[in-house]
Amino acid sequence: MGRTPRRTSRKRSKLAGRAIAASAALILGGGGMVAVNVYANAGEGPDSPSTTTRSGEQGGGQGMGMATISCPDVGTRLSDVPDGAREDVDRRLAELDTQITAAYEKFADARTTEQAQAVLGPLEEKRRPTIEGIGSSIDQAGGQPPQGIDGMAPCTMRADDSAGQQPPQDGDGGQQPPQDGGEQPPGDGAGDGGQQSPGDGAEQPPGQQNGNGPEAGDFVDINSVQPNVNRPGKKRGASRGSFTTKCGTNENGKFNPDNVIAAPGVSNGAHHMHDYVGNQATDAFSSDDDLANGDTTCRNQGDKSTYYWPVLRLQNGEDENDAGADGGGKDQNVGQIQTPSSVTLKFAGNPTSKVVAMPRFLRIITGDAKSLTNGDANANASWSCTGFEDRQLKDKYPICPEGSQVVRTFNFQSCWDGQNTDSANHRTHVAFADARSGACPQGFKAIPQLVQRIVYDVPPGPGFAVDSFPEQLHKPITDHGDFINVFDQRLMNRMAKCINSGQRCK
Repeated sequence: MGRTPRRTSRKRSKLAGRAIAASAALILGGGGMVAVNVYANAGEGPDSPSTTTRSGEQGGGQGMGMATISCPDVGTRLSDVPDGAREDVDRRLAELDTQITAAYEKFADARTTEQAQAVLGPLEEKRRPTIEGIGSSIDQAGGQPPQGIDGMAPCTMRADDSAGQQPPQDGDGGQQPPQDGGEQPPGDGAGDGGQQSPGDGAEQPPGQQNGNGPEAGDFVDINSVQPNVNRPGKKRGASRGSFTTKCGTNENGKFNPDNVIAAPGVSNGAHHMHDYVGNQATDAFSSDDDLANGDTTCRNQGDKSTYYWPVLRLQNGEDENDAGADGGGKDQNVGQIQTPSSVTLKFAGNPTSKVVAMPRFLRIITGDAKSLTNGDANANASWSCTGFEDRQLKDKYPICPEGSQVVRTFNFQSCWDGQNTDSANHRTHVAFADARSGACPQGFKAIPQLVQRIVYDVPPGPGFAVDSFPEQLHKPITDHGDFINVFDQRLMNRMAKCINSGQRCK
């Protein structure tokens, strides 16, 4: 069922043409923000105060003002979904996203504030019984529905604080504060970007994604960012080794808009295109057996793991062959897909203890593809430039100097609950080690930490963006990575031994 598109070569940035088979289904997660030619705050979640549009603003439709529709993300609230309810809950979550997609279409056509606001009532009416059905399914299967889930039906309109900002030029400031713990992994230290002061004469990025981002205010000159990476010191008993697996750069061109972790069984469950390296059998419908029997691009054939992330595109006005397909142009993801110049997949140790082998088929999502509307609690984006990787950005894209390349780094969760290979919200079975001490939370065991480094040779300056859900506006903070462990047990045990003994193995 995999959809591996045709590939054509282009010069310089290894641009690729893709023929993507259209797939029919919608985003999983039940939440999101609908927007057209506007950019919303990164801070609203289920517990955040809602914000309505500013008085007098015009609503949806290109050129009609700065307004968005933001809906609470039901999926992130589901911590207890019994196995017997999973299939029905996943179906209803997909229904919520179908409803948001339909609202997006109407919002895009609106020409006045009143027309845009008129989308909210019908959207709430459709969401309410779907959400009630999710609660009923969980309850009937013996689980406990999240408190307040019935109140998550209403959506709101709001404006974006960053709209109209320009990227700072050299000397304009834009210092990033070091991260102070929270959900960030140790050693990341990614600053949140803050609000950058406008730079004189800065231009809007070329070839914007049909008006839904990114914009100039989403970029910052890496030279204006101060070093902000802090790593906990290694203590006695630390696991100091590493294990590196080489799986290529997706030069063979495997892409699809699925997410088998977050949206199993849902075609186009991501509503954006993913790059894949490693396991070649991965799509929305892959079972564990499919993955175990799949081919791999990894040099060591004992590693059939799945590694995937949203593609990066040049915003140069040129279309890929997926311009009319789901996950591509149909979902506001346009521009030329960039093949990474290098991909490094390294597993590291823990600064306070030895690691245990990962269980086979362990699933980890790092970062939050909906962090624009959910807030940054689970955000784990980390952007930088070669030669400047002591400076990490969380909510800005870097403008790299000539000769420097863009770098995306994903520091995955490195603590496991010792029992589960997944969880209802795909998060609570794993955790980050403490950002200061490096220790895992009580009841969790240290496992090898996947550190994924992806490098791109793109022209300096604004003009690129990561694929995203259409309502997330291609914001850098929405970047995320996904991993399914399909190492054979012998190789996984070797990895743990190498890391615990301080060796550097491949």
